[in-house]
Amino acid sequence: MTVIRLALVDDDPLVRAGLTLMLGGAEDIEIVGEAADGAEAEDLVDRASPDVVLMDIRMPGVDGLTATERLRSRRTPPQVVVLTTFHADEQVLRALRAGAAGFVLKDTPPAEIVAAVRRVAAGDPVLSPAVTRQLMAHAAGSALDSRRADARSRIAVLNDREREVAVEVGRGSSNAEIAAGLFMSVATVKAHVSRILARLGLNNRVQIALLAYDAGLLEENGH
Repeated sequence: MTVIRLALVDDDPLVRAGLTLMLGGAEDIEIVGEAADGAEAEDLVDRASPDVVLMDIRMPGVDGLTATERLRSRRTPPQVVVLTTFHADEQVLRALRAGAAGFVLKDTPPAEIVAAVRRVAAGDPVLSPAVTRQLMAHAAGSALDSRRADARSRIAVLNDREREVAVEVGRGSSNAEIAAGLFMSVATVKAHVSRILARLGLNNRVQIALLAYDAGLLEENGH
């Protein structure tokens, strides 16, 4: 059994205690440390090398957004899951653009938080299609025009098949759903996703989805 090394970052000690209680009982999750702000989080990652960081986004000092940007810019970054009280929030969007693998609400049932940690450790984002659509709608009102030209320029390096896959990722489709819809194998879909990440300089599917939206690919394809 592979054990997931998890770090908890929240300025509220009661929240950290609650997370420790709910996550500590999972046999495949080891809590390797806690931090009260973003600066402590960076030190903790240096010391403990967690696989996943559960990160509060609003903290005094160095906030979760800044800490996420710094951690995800490292050569070997941990996965980051944002803790928030809002489904759609500009700071959550910024954290996702910076490379966070998804987010969970603070009132999420314990079993779902455990499942989210496992999914992210396995390389899957923690964003359902419904949540993805909500985030995209929120992004529409947050200076989209200023990002569209840049996004279109970046997307232009993709070939037609890669663009089709990027659109499906933007819709929140799984690899199996993309394979069925585009008549290719799951292995081929995974290869396309890997190439898209490499060619666009991204590090997860959430960033592909946001860039596809910014570039207008979902609108062009009727989504």
